[in-house]
Amino acid sequence: MDPIRPVPDGAPSEEGASPAPDLAGLLKRSALGDQEAFAQLYDATTARVFGLALRVVRDPAQAEEVAQEAFLEVWRTASRFDPDRGSAVSWILTIAHRRAVDRVRSAEAASRRDVSYHQQNQQVAHDATAEAVQASFEARRVRGALETLTSVQREALQLAYFGGYTHTEVASMLDLPVGTAKTRIRDGLIRLRDAMGVGQ
Repeated sequence: MDPIRPVPDGAPSEEGASPAPDLAGLLKRSALGDQEAFAQLYDATTARVFGLALRVVRDPAQAEEVAQEAFLEVWRTASRFDPDRGSAVSWILTIAHRRAVDRVRSAEAASRRDVSYHQQNQQVAHDATAEAVQASFEARRVRGALETLTSVQREALQLAYFGGYTHTEVASMLDLPVGTAKTRIRDGLIRLRDAMGVGQ
């Protein structure tokens, strides 16, 4: 896997036209619940996060999901960023890399389970029941949280996560610019996180 190369915050952009945004400052504001700061942080780093995820998982749709999971974690844990230990972009890419590796390991584990399924002992009935109850409870929590979203946010999230469509496909299906579709998904994730009390 390609190593993550630290990029100083505030370094000139690739076009050389203007300095990059102060990612450390945006992270600090995001930690205080500033959604506009998080939106700027997302826009400034989403291409790098997606590119890194794609190099690890090798599948664009999976990389989109990994990127969204990474940004959700960034929003939830922004207060843990310590500028004395490295740049903001390195911290964000480390989260994305960890998420991508977890996704690959999960897929490999699922594949091994599929291969060995018939060699395993039959599951105990009460275990299956307990799992079904837990899954039902979590599904109710998610459905309840989805109800707190605006209709446009809910529609975009449902297509992206329950429908399995990429940002580009969601934009096409909703007849929106890709940037608008991404914004709706990102804002929906923020509200969903708050509604479910994740990290509180």
